[in-house]
Amino acid sequence: MTAIVILALVALFIGLRLYAVLGERTGHEQPILKPADPDARVEARPAVAPAQTSSQLDPAGMAYLPLAGPGVCAILAADSNFDVAGFLEGAKSAYRLVMESFWKGDLDTIRPHVDGHILDTFEAAVEQRTADGLTLDNRLVAIEQAVITEASLTKSVAEVSVRFEADIAAVTRNADGAVVAGSMSDAVQTRDRWAFRRDLSSRDPNWLLIETDEEE
Repeated sequence: MTAIVILALVALFIGLRLYAVLGERTGHEQPILKPADPDARVEARPAVAPAQTSSQLDPAGMAYLPLAGPGVCAILAADSNFDVAGFLEGAKSAYRLVMESFWKGDLDTIRPHVDGHILDTFEAAVEQRTADGLTLDNRLVAIEQAVITEASLTKSVAEVSVRFEADIAAVTRNADGAVVAGSMSDAVQTRDRWAFRRDLSSRDPNWLLIETDEEE
């Protein structure tokens, strides 16, 4: 399991600005298949957050697990601009951006949005890959699910954890371009949990990705 602290939400000026979201991941050289979770997500009930509307739910009508309910409710009460559905959409966009940037070794794109020691981890991995003469030819096929698993508010600081379930086609090539691992014809299911933080008293709408873990 790799825990990584990173990503100040993706506020891009290159085509897409990810406003109230987070996202980021360390990135494995090859994703690991994970079993499906029959209890993956639970319907968000209006009783958990009285001010919640359908616009705060993802298309499946499920946005967060029951244990995250009180934290989500506290954040909604403290920040009228916080929108659950918008947050999750931004998180998914950030997830894609970070993954693809890491695979390409283009860390400048995410540098402003990631925590220092996370960036160091990314850079070390890219440098090692380069030294070994390897390149990643990975493709994010689809993000199947994104659900808030934990949420909390301490004074004005909000923290939200999101679990991503995604299908990734992963290939590692050597210096000659030959495939040494993986296959582009088979997508592998991955499951990652990313945690984000934001000071709600700040004018900066960006979230910082503070941790990522690969789930079993």
